[in-house]
Amino acid sequence: MGASLTVERAGQPVQLLAERALFWPARRWLLIADLHLGKGEALRRGGIAVPRGGTREDLQRLHLLVEQTGAVALHVLGDFLHGASEGAWREDWHAWRAKHATLAISIVAGNHDRRLARNAEAWEVALHPEGESHGPFEFRHMPRETAAHVIAGHVHPRVRYPGLPGRWPAFLLWPHMTILPAFSLFTGGANALPGTGAHAIACLDGLVTALPLEQSRRR
Repeated sequence: MGASLTVERAGQPVQLLAERALFWPARRWLLIADLHLGKGEALRRGGIAVPRGGTREDLQRLHLLVEQTGAVALHVLGDFLHGASEGAWREDWHAWRAKHATLAISIVAGNHDRRLARNAEAWEVALHPEGESHGPFEFRHMPRETAAHVIAGHVHPRVRYPGLPGRWPAFLLWPHMTILPAFSLFTGGANALPGTGAHAIACLDGLVTALPLEQSRRR
């Protein structure tokens, strides 16, 4: 149990990070899913009282990951935005982007990214289609089995860990697919493991650890 766990995916060593991200050392790429920028603002506009500062906290976590890994590129596997495209949080994003001006950022558009598709340049990111291939991997938002090893998001998987209360964000691993936990702290998640044969790697407040096999198979 530690802050990262190295596993092999499609013949490539990758690091599963406790901060809900995957690092591919061979290319120095950092992968996250479901950032959901501006979610709090969208909910407040809908009349739901939620705390402010969620986007700023997520961006600070992302800043630390970029610094710690030395990543040269960031890939967001869908739901970069949540829906709202205006608000104080947008200034936080542009300040973050200026701080990481040399970092290449690519987005696979998710179901919440309709506004992003209209003007990706304004966010200083590159938008890519679902299913783009990178070496042995295929980057998607929606999980779907293909001939390649798929890395995807969307599901927001959470699991229970023996001896600890509540549900914890988790990576789900199959032989030909990896699903990332939602990066944003301000998200819910799916209770059960979708399908059979998956192994779960839980993110536990700064630590990442594999579940016991019988626990990861429980639905």
